[in-house]
Amino acid sequence: MSAAPIQIQSDGDSAPPYRVDSSPGLAGWLRQHELGLAVTTYQIGKLFLVGAPDAQRLNVTERTFERCLGVAIQRDSLYLAGLNALYRFTNVVPAGQDLEGHDAVYVPQVAWFTGDVFAHDVGVLPGGRPVFVNTLFSCLATVDEASSFRPVWTPPFVNQLAPQDRCHLNGLAMDETTGLPAYMTAAAPTDTARGWSDQRVGNGVVLDIASGETVCRGLTMPHSPRLHRGKLYVLNAGTGELGLVEPQVGRFTPLAFLPGFARGLAFHEGYALVGLSLPRTSQVFTGLPLEDRLKAAGEEPRCAVVVVDLASGKVVHWLRLGGVVRELYDIALLPGYRRPMLVGLAQGQINRLVMRGRPLPLSELATPT
Repeated sequence: MSAAPIQIQSDGDSAPPYRVDSSPGLAGWLRQHELGLAVTTYQIGKLFLVGAPDAQRLNVTERTFERCLGVAIQRDSLYLAGLNALYRFTNVVPAGQDLEGHDAVYVPQVAWFTGDVFAHDVGVLPGGRPVFVNTLFSCLATVDEASSFRPVWTPPFVNQLAPQDRCHLNGLAMDETTGLPAYMTAAAPTDTARGWSDQRVGNGVVLDIASGETVCRGLTMPHSPRLHRGKLYVLNAGTGELGLVEPQVGRFTPLAFLPGFARGLAFHEGYALVGLSLPRTSQVFTGLPLEDRLKAAGEEPRCAVVVVDLASGKVVHWLRLGGVVRELYDIALLPGYRRPMLVGLAQGQINRLVMRGRPLPLSELATPT
């Protein structure tokens, strides 16, 4: 069985300097579950929207956003963390219709300029206000009309809000019931400028936001905490493991070993979609246990999104990216869409987007929006 053909819509005019291929059954799996995907790679600054128009082919739309990291979905809105701003896009295609063959077209509506705070994971509160991991200042933050950001929560071991990336706070889990921030991950409970960088092996932690307690220790570069069906999942990226955290007893139980630096996690029914990156060669990221695990398993690292059956821990489908793409960061699901697209800010796309709203009587000008 051969892989499904993939149509790529790129920002550029020429062929993209990367490759995309998939397992033979991925298109059929996405089509069966009525799912699209949003995938970020900050390494080359791309957001990929992936859909399956039918069970035999994939469609990939690529857009450029410098150093994009976290991506989140709430109803018809997509939120994206970029180099110096947090963006909100809204799907303008009514249900059951399409626009130039796309059943979802996300258009830019709002940008909050945060400055370069190295924003990582993004969450969305019930009212639509985004929160994000402000990694540079080691805090959970939200957007503001009058400042770059407003701190919301800081780990108890961080004594000062300073632009020093003190503990490499990176991951955020939102509560499924309340829609509020619940858990965060950090590379190490350190409180000096980049103090985590020489303590990254075996010192990673999971933090309970409500209590401030550390509910799991001993991880290596943990990322992407997520709550799914009442269970807390975490990617132990430095060991290549997807696992469960039991906050009551502080235990991490691996469910699957995956061939790559695991970062980016989403769930659909009994499946986990995990982003994998190739190991870096920089001093901070070499010497992780993942390297020995790959050698022992005889596995080559991959840059890919893999679909893991949670019941068996096995990879059942994959979407692999190659060429200049070596790292992925985040994954979000686009339920109900077969061919999603997003209007970007490069190549004049935004200049051609003109949408007329309803007329506004003069009498309503003073009414708050």
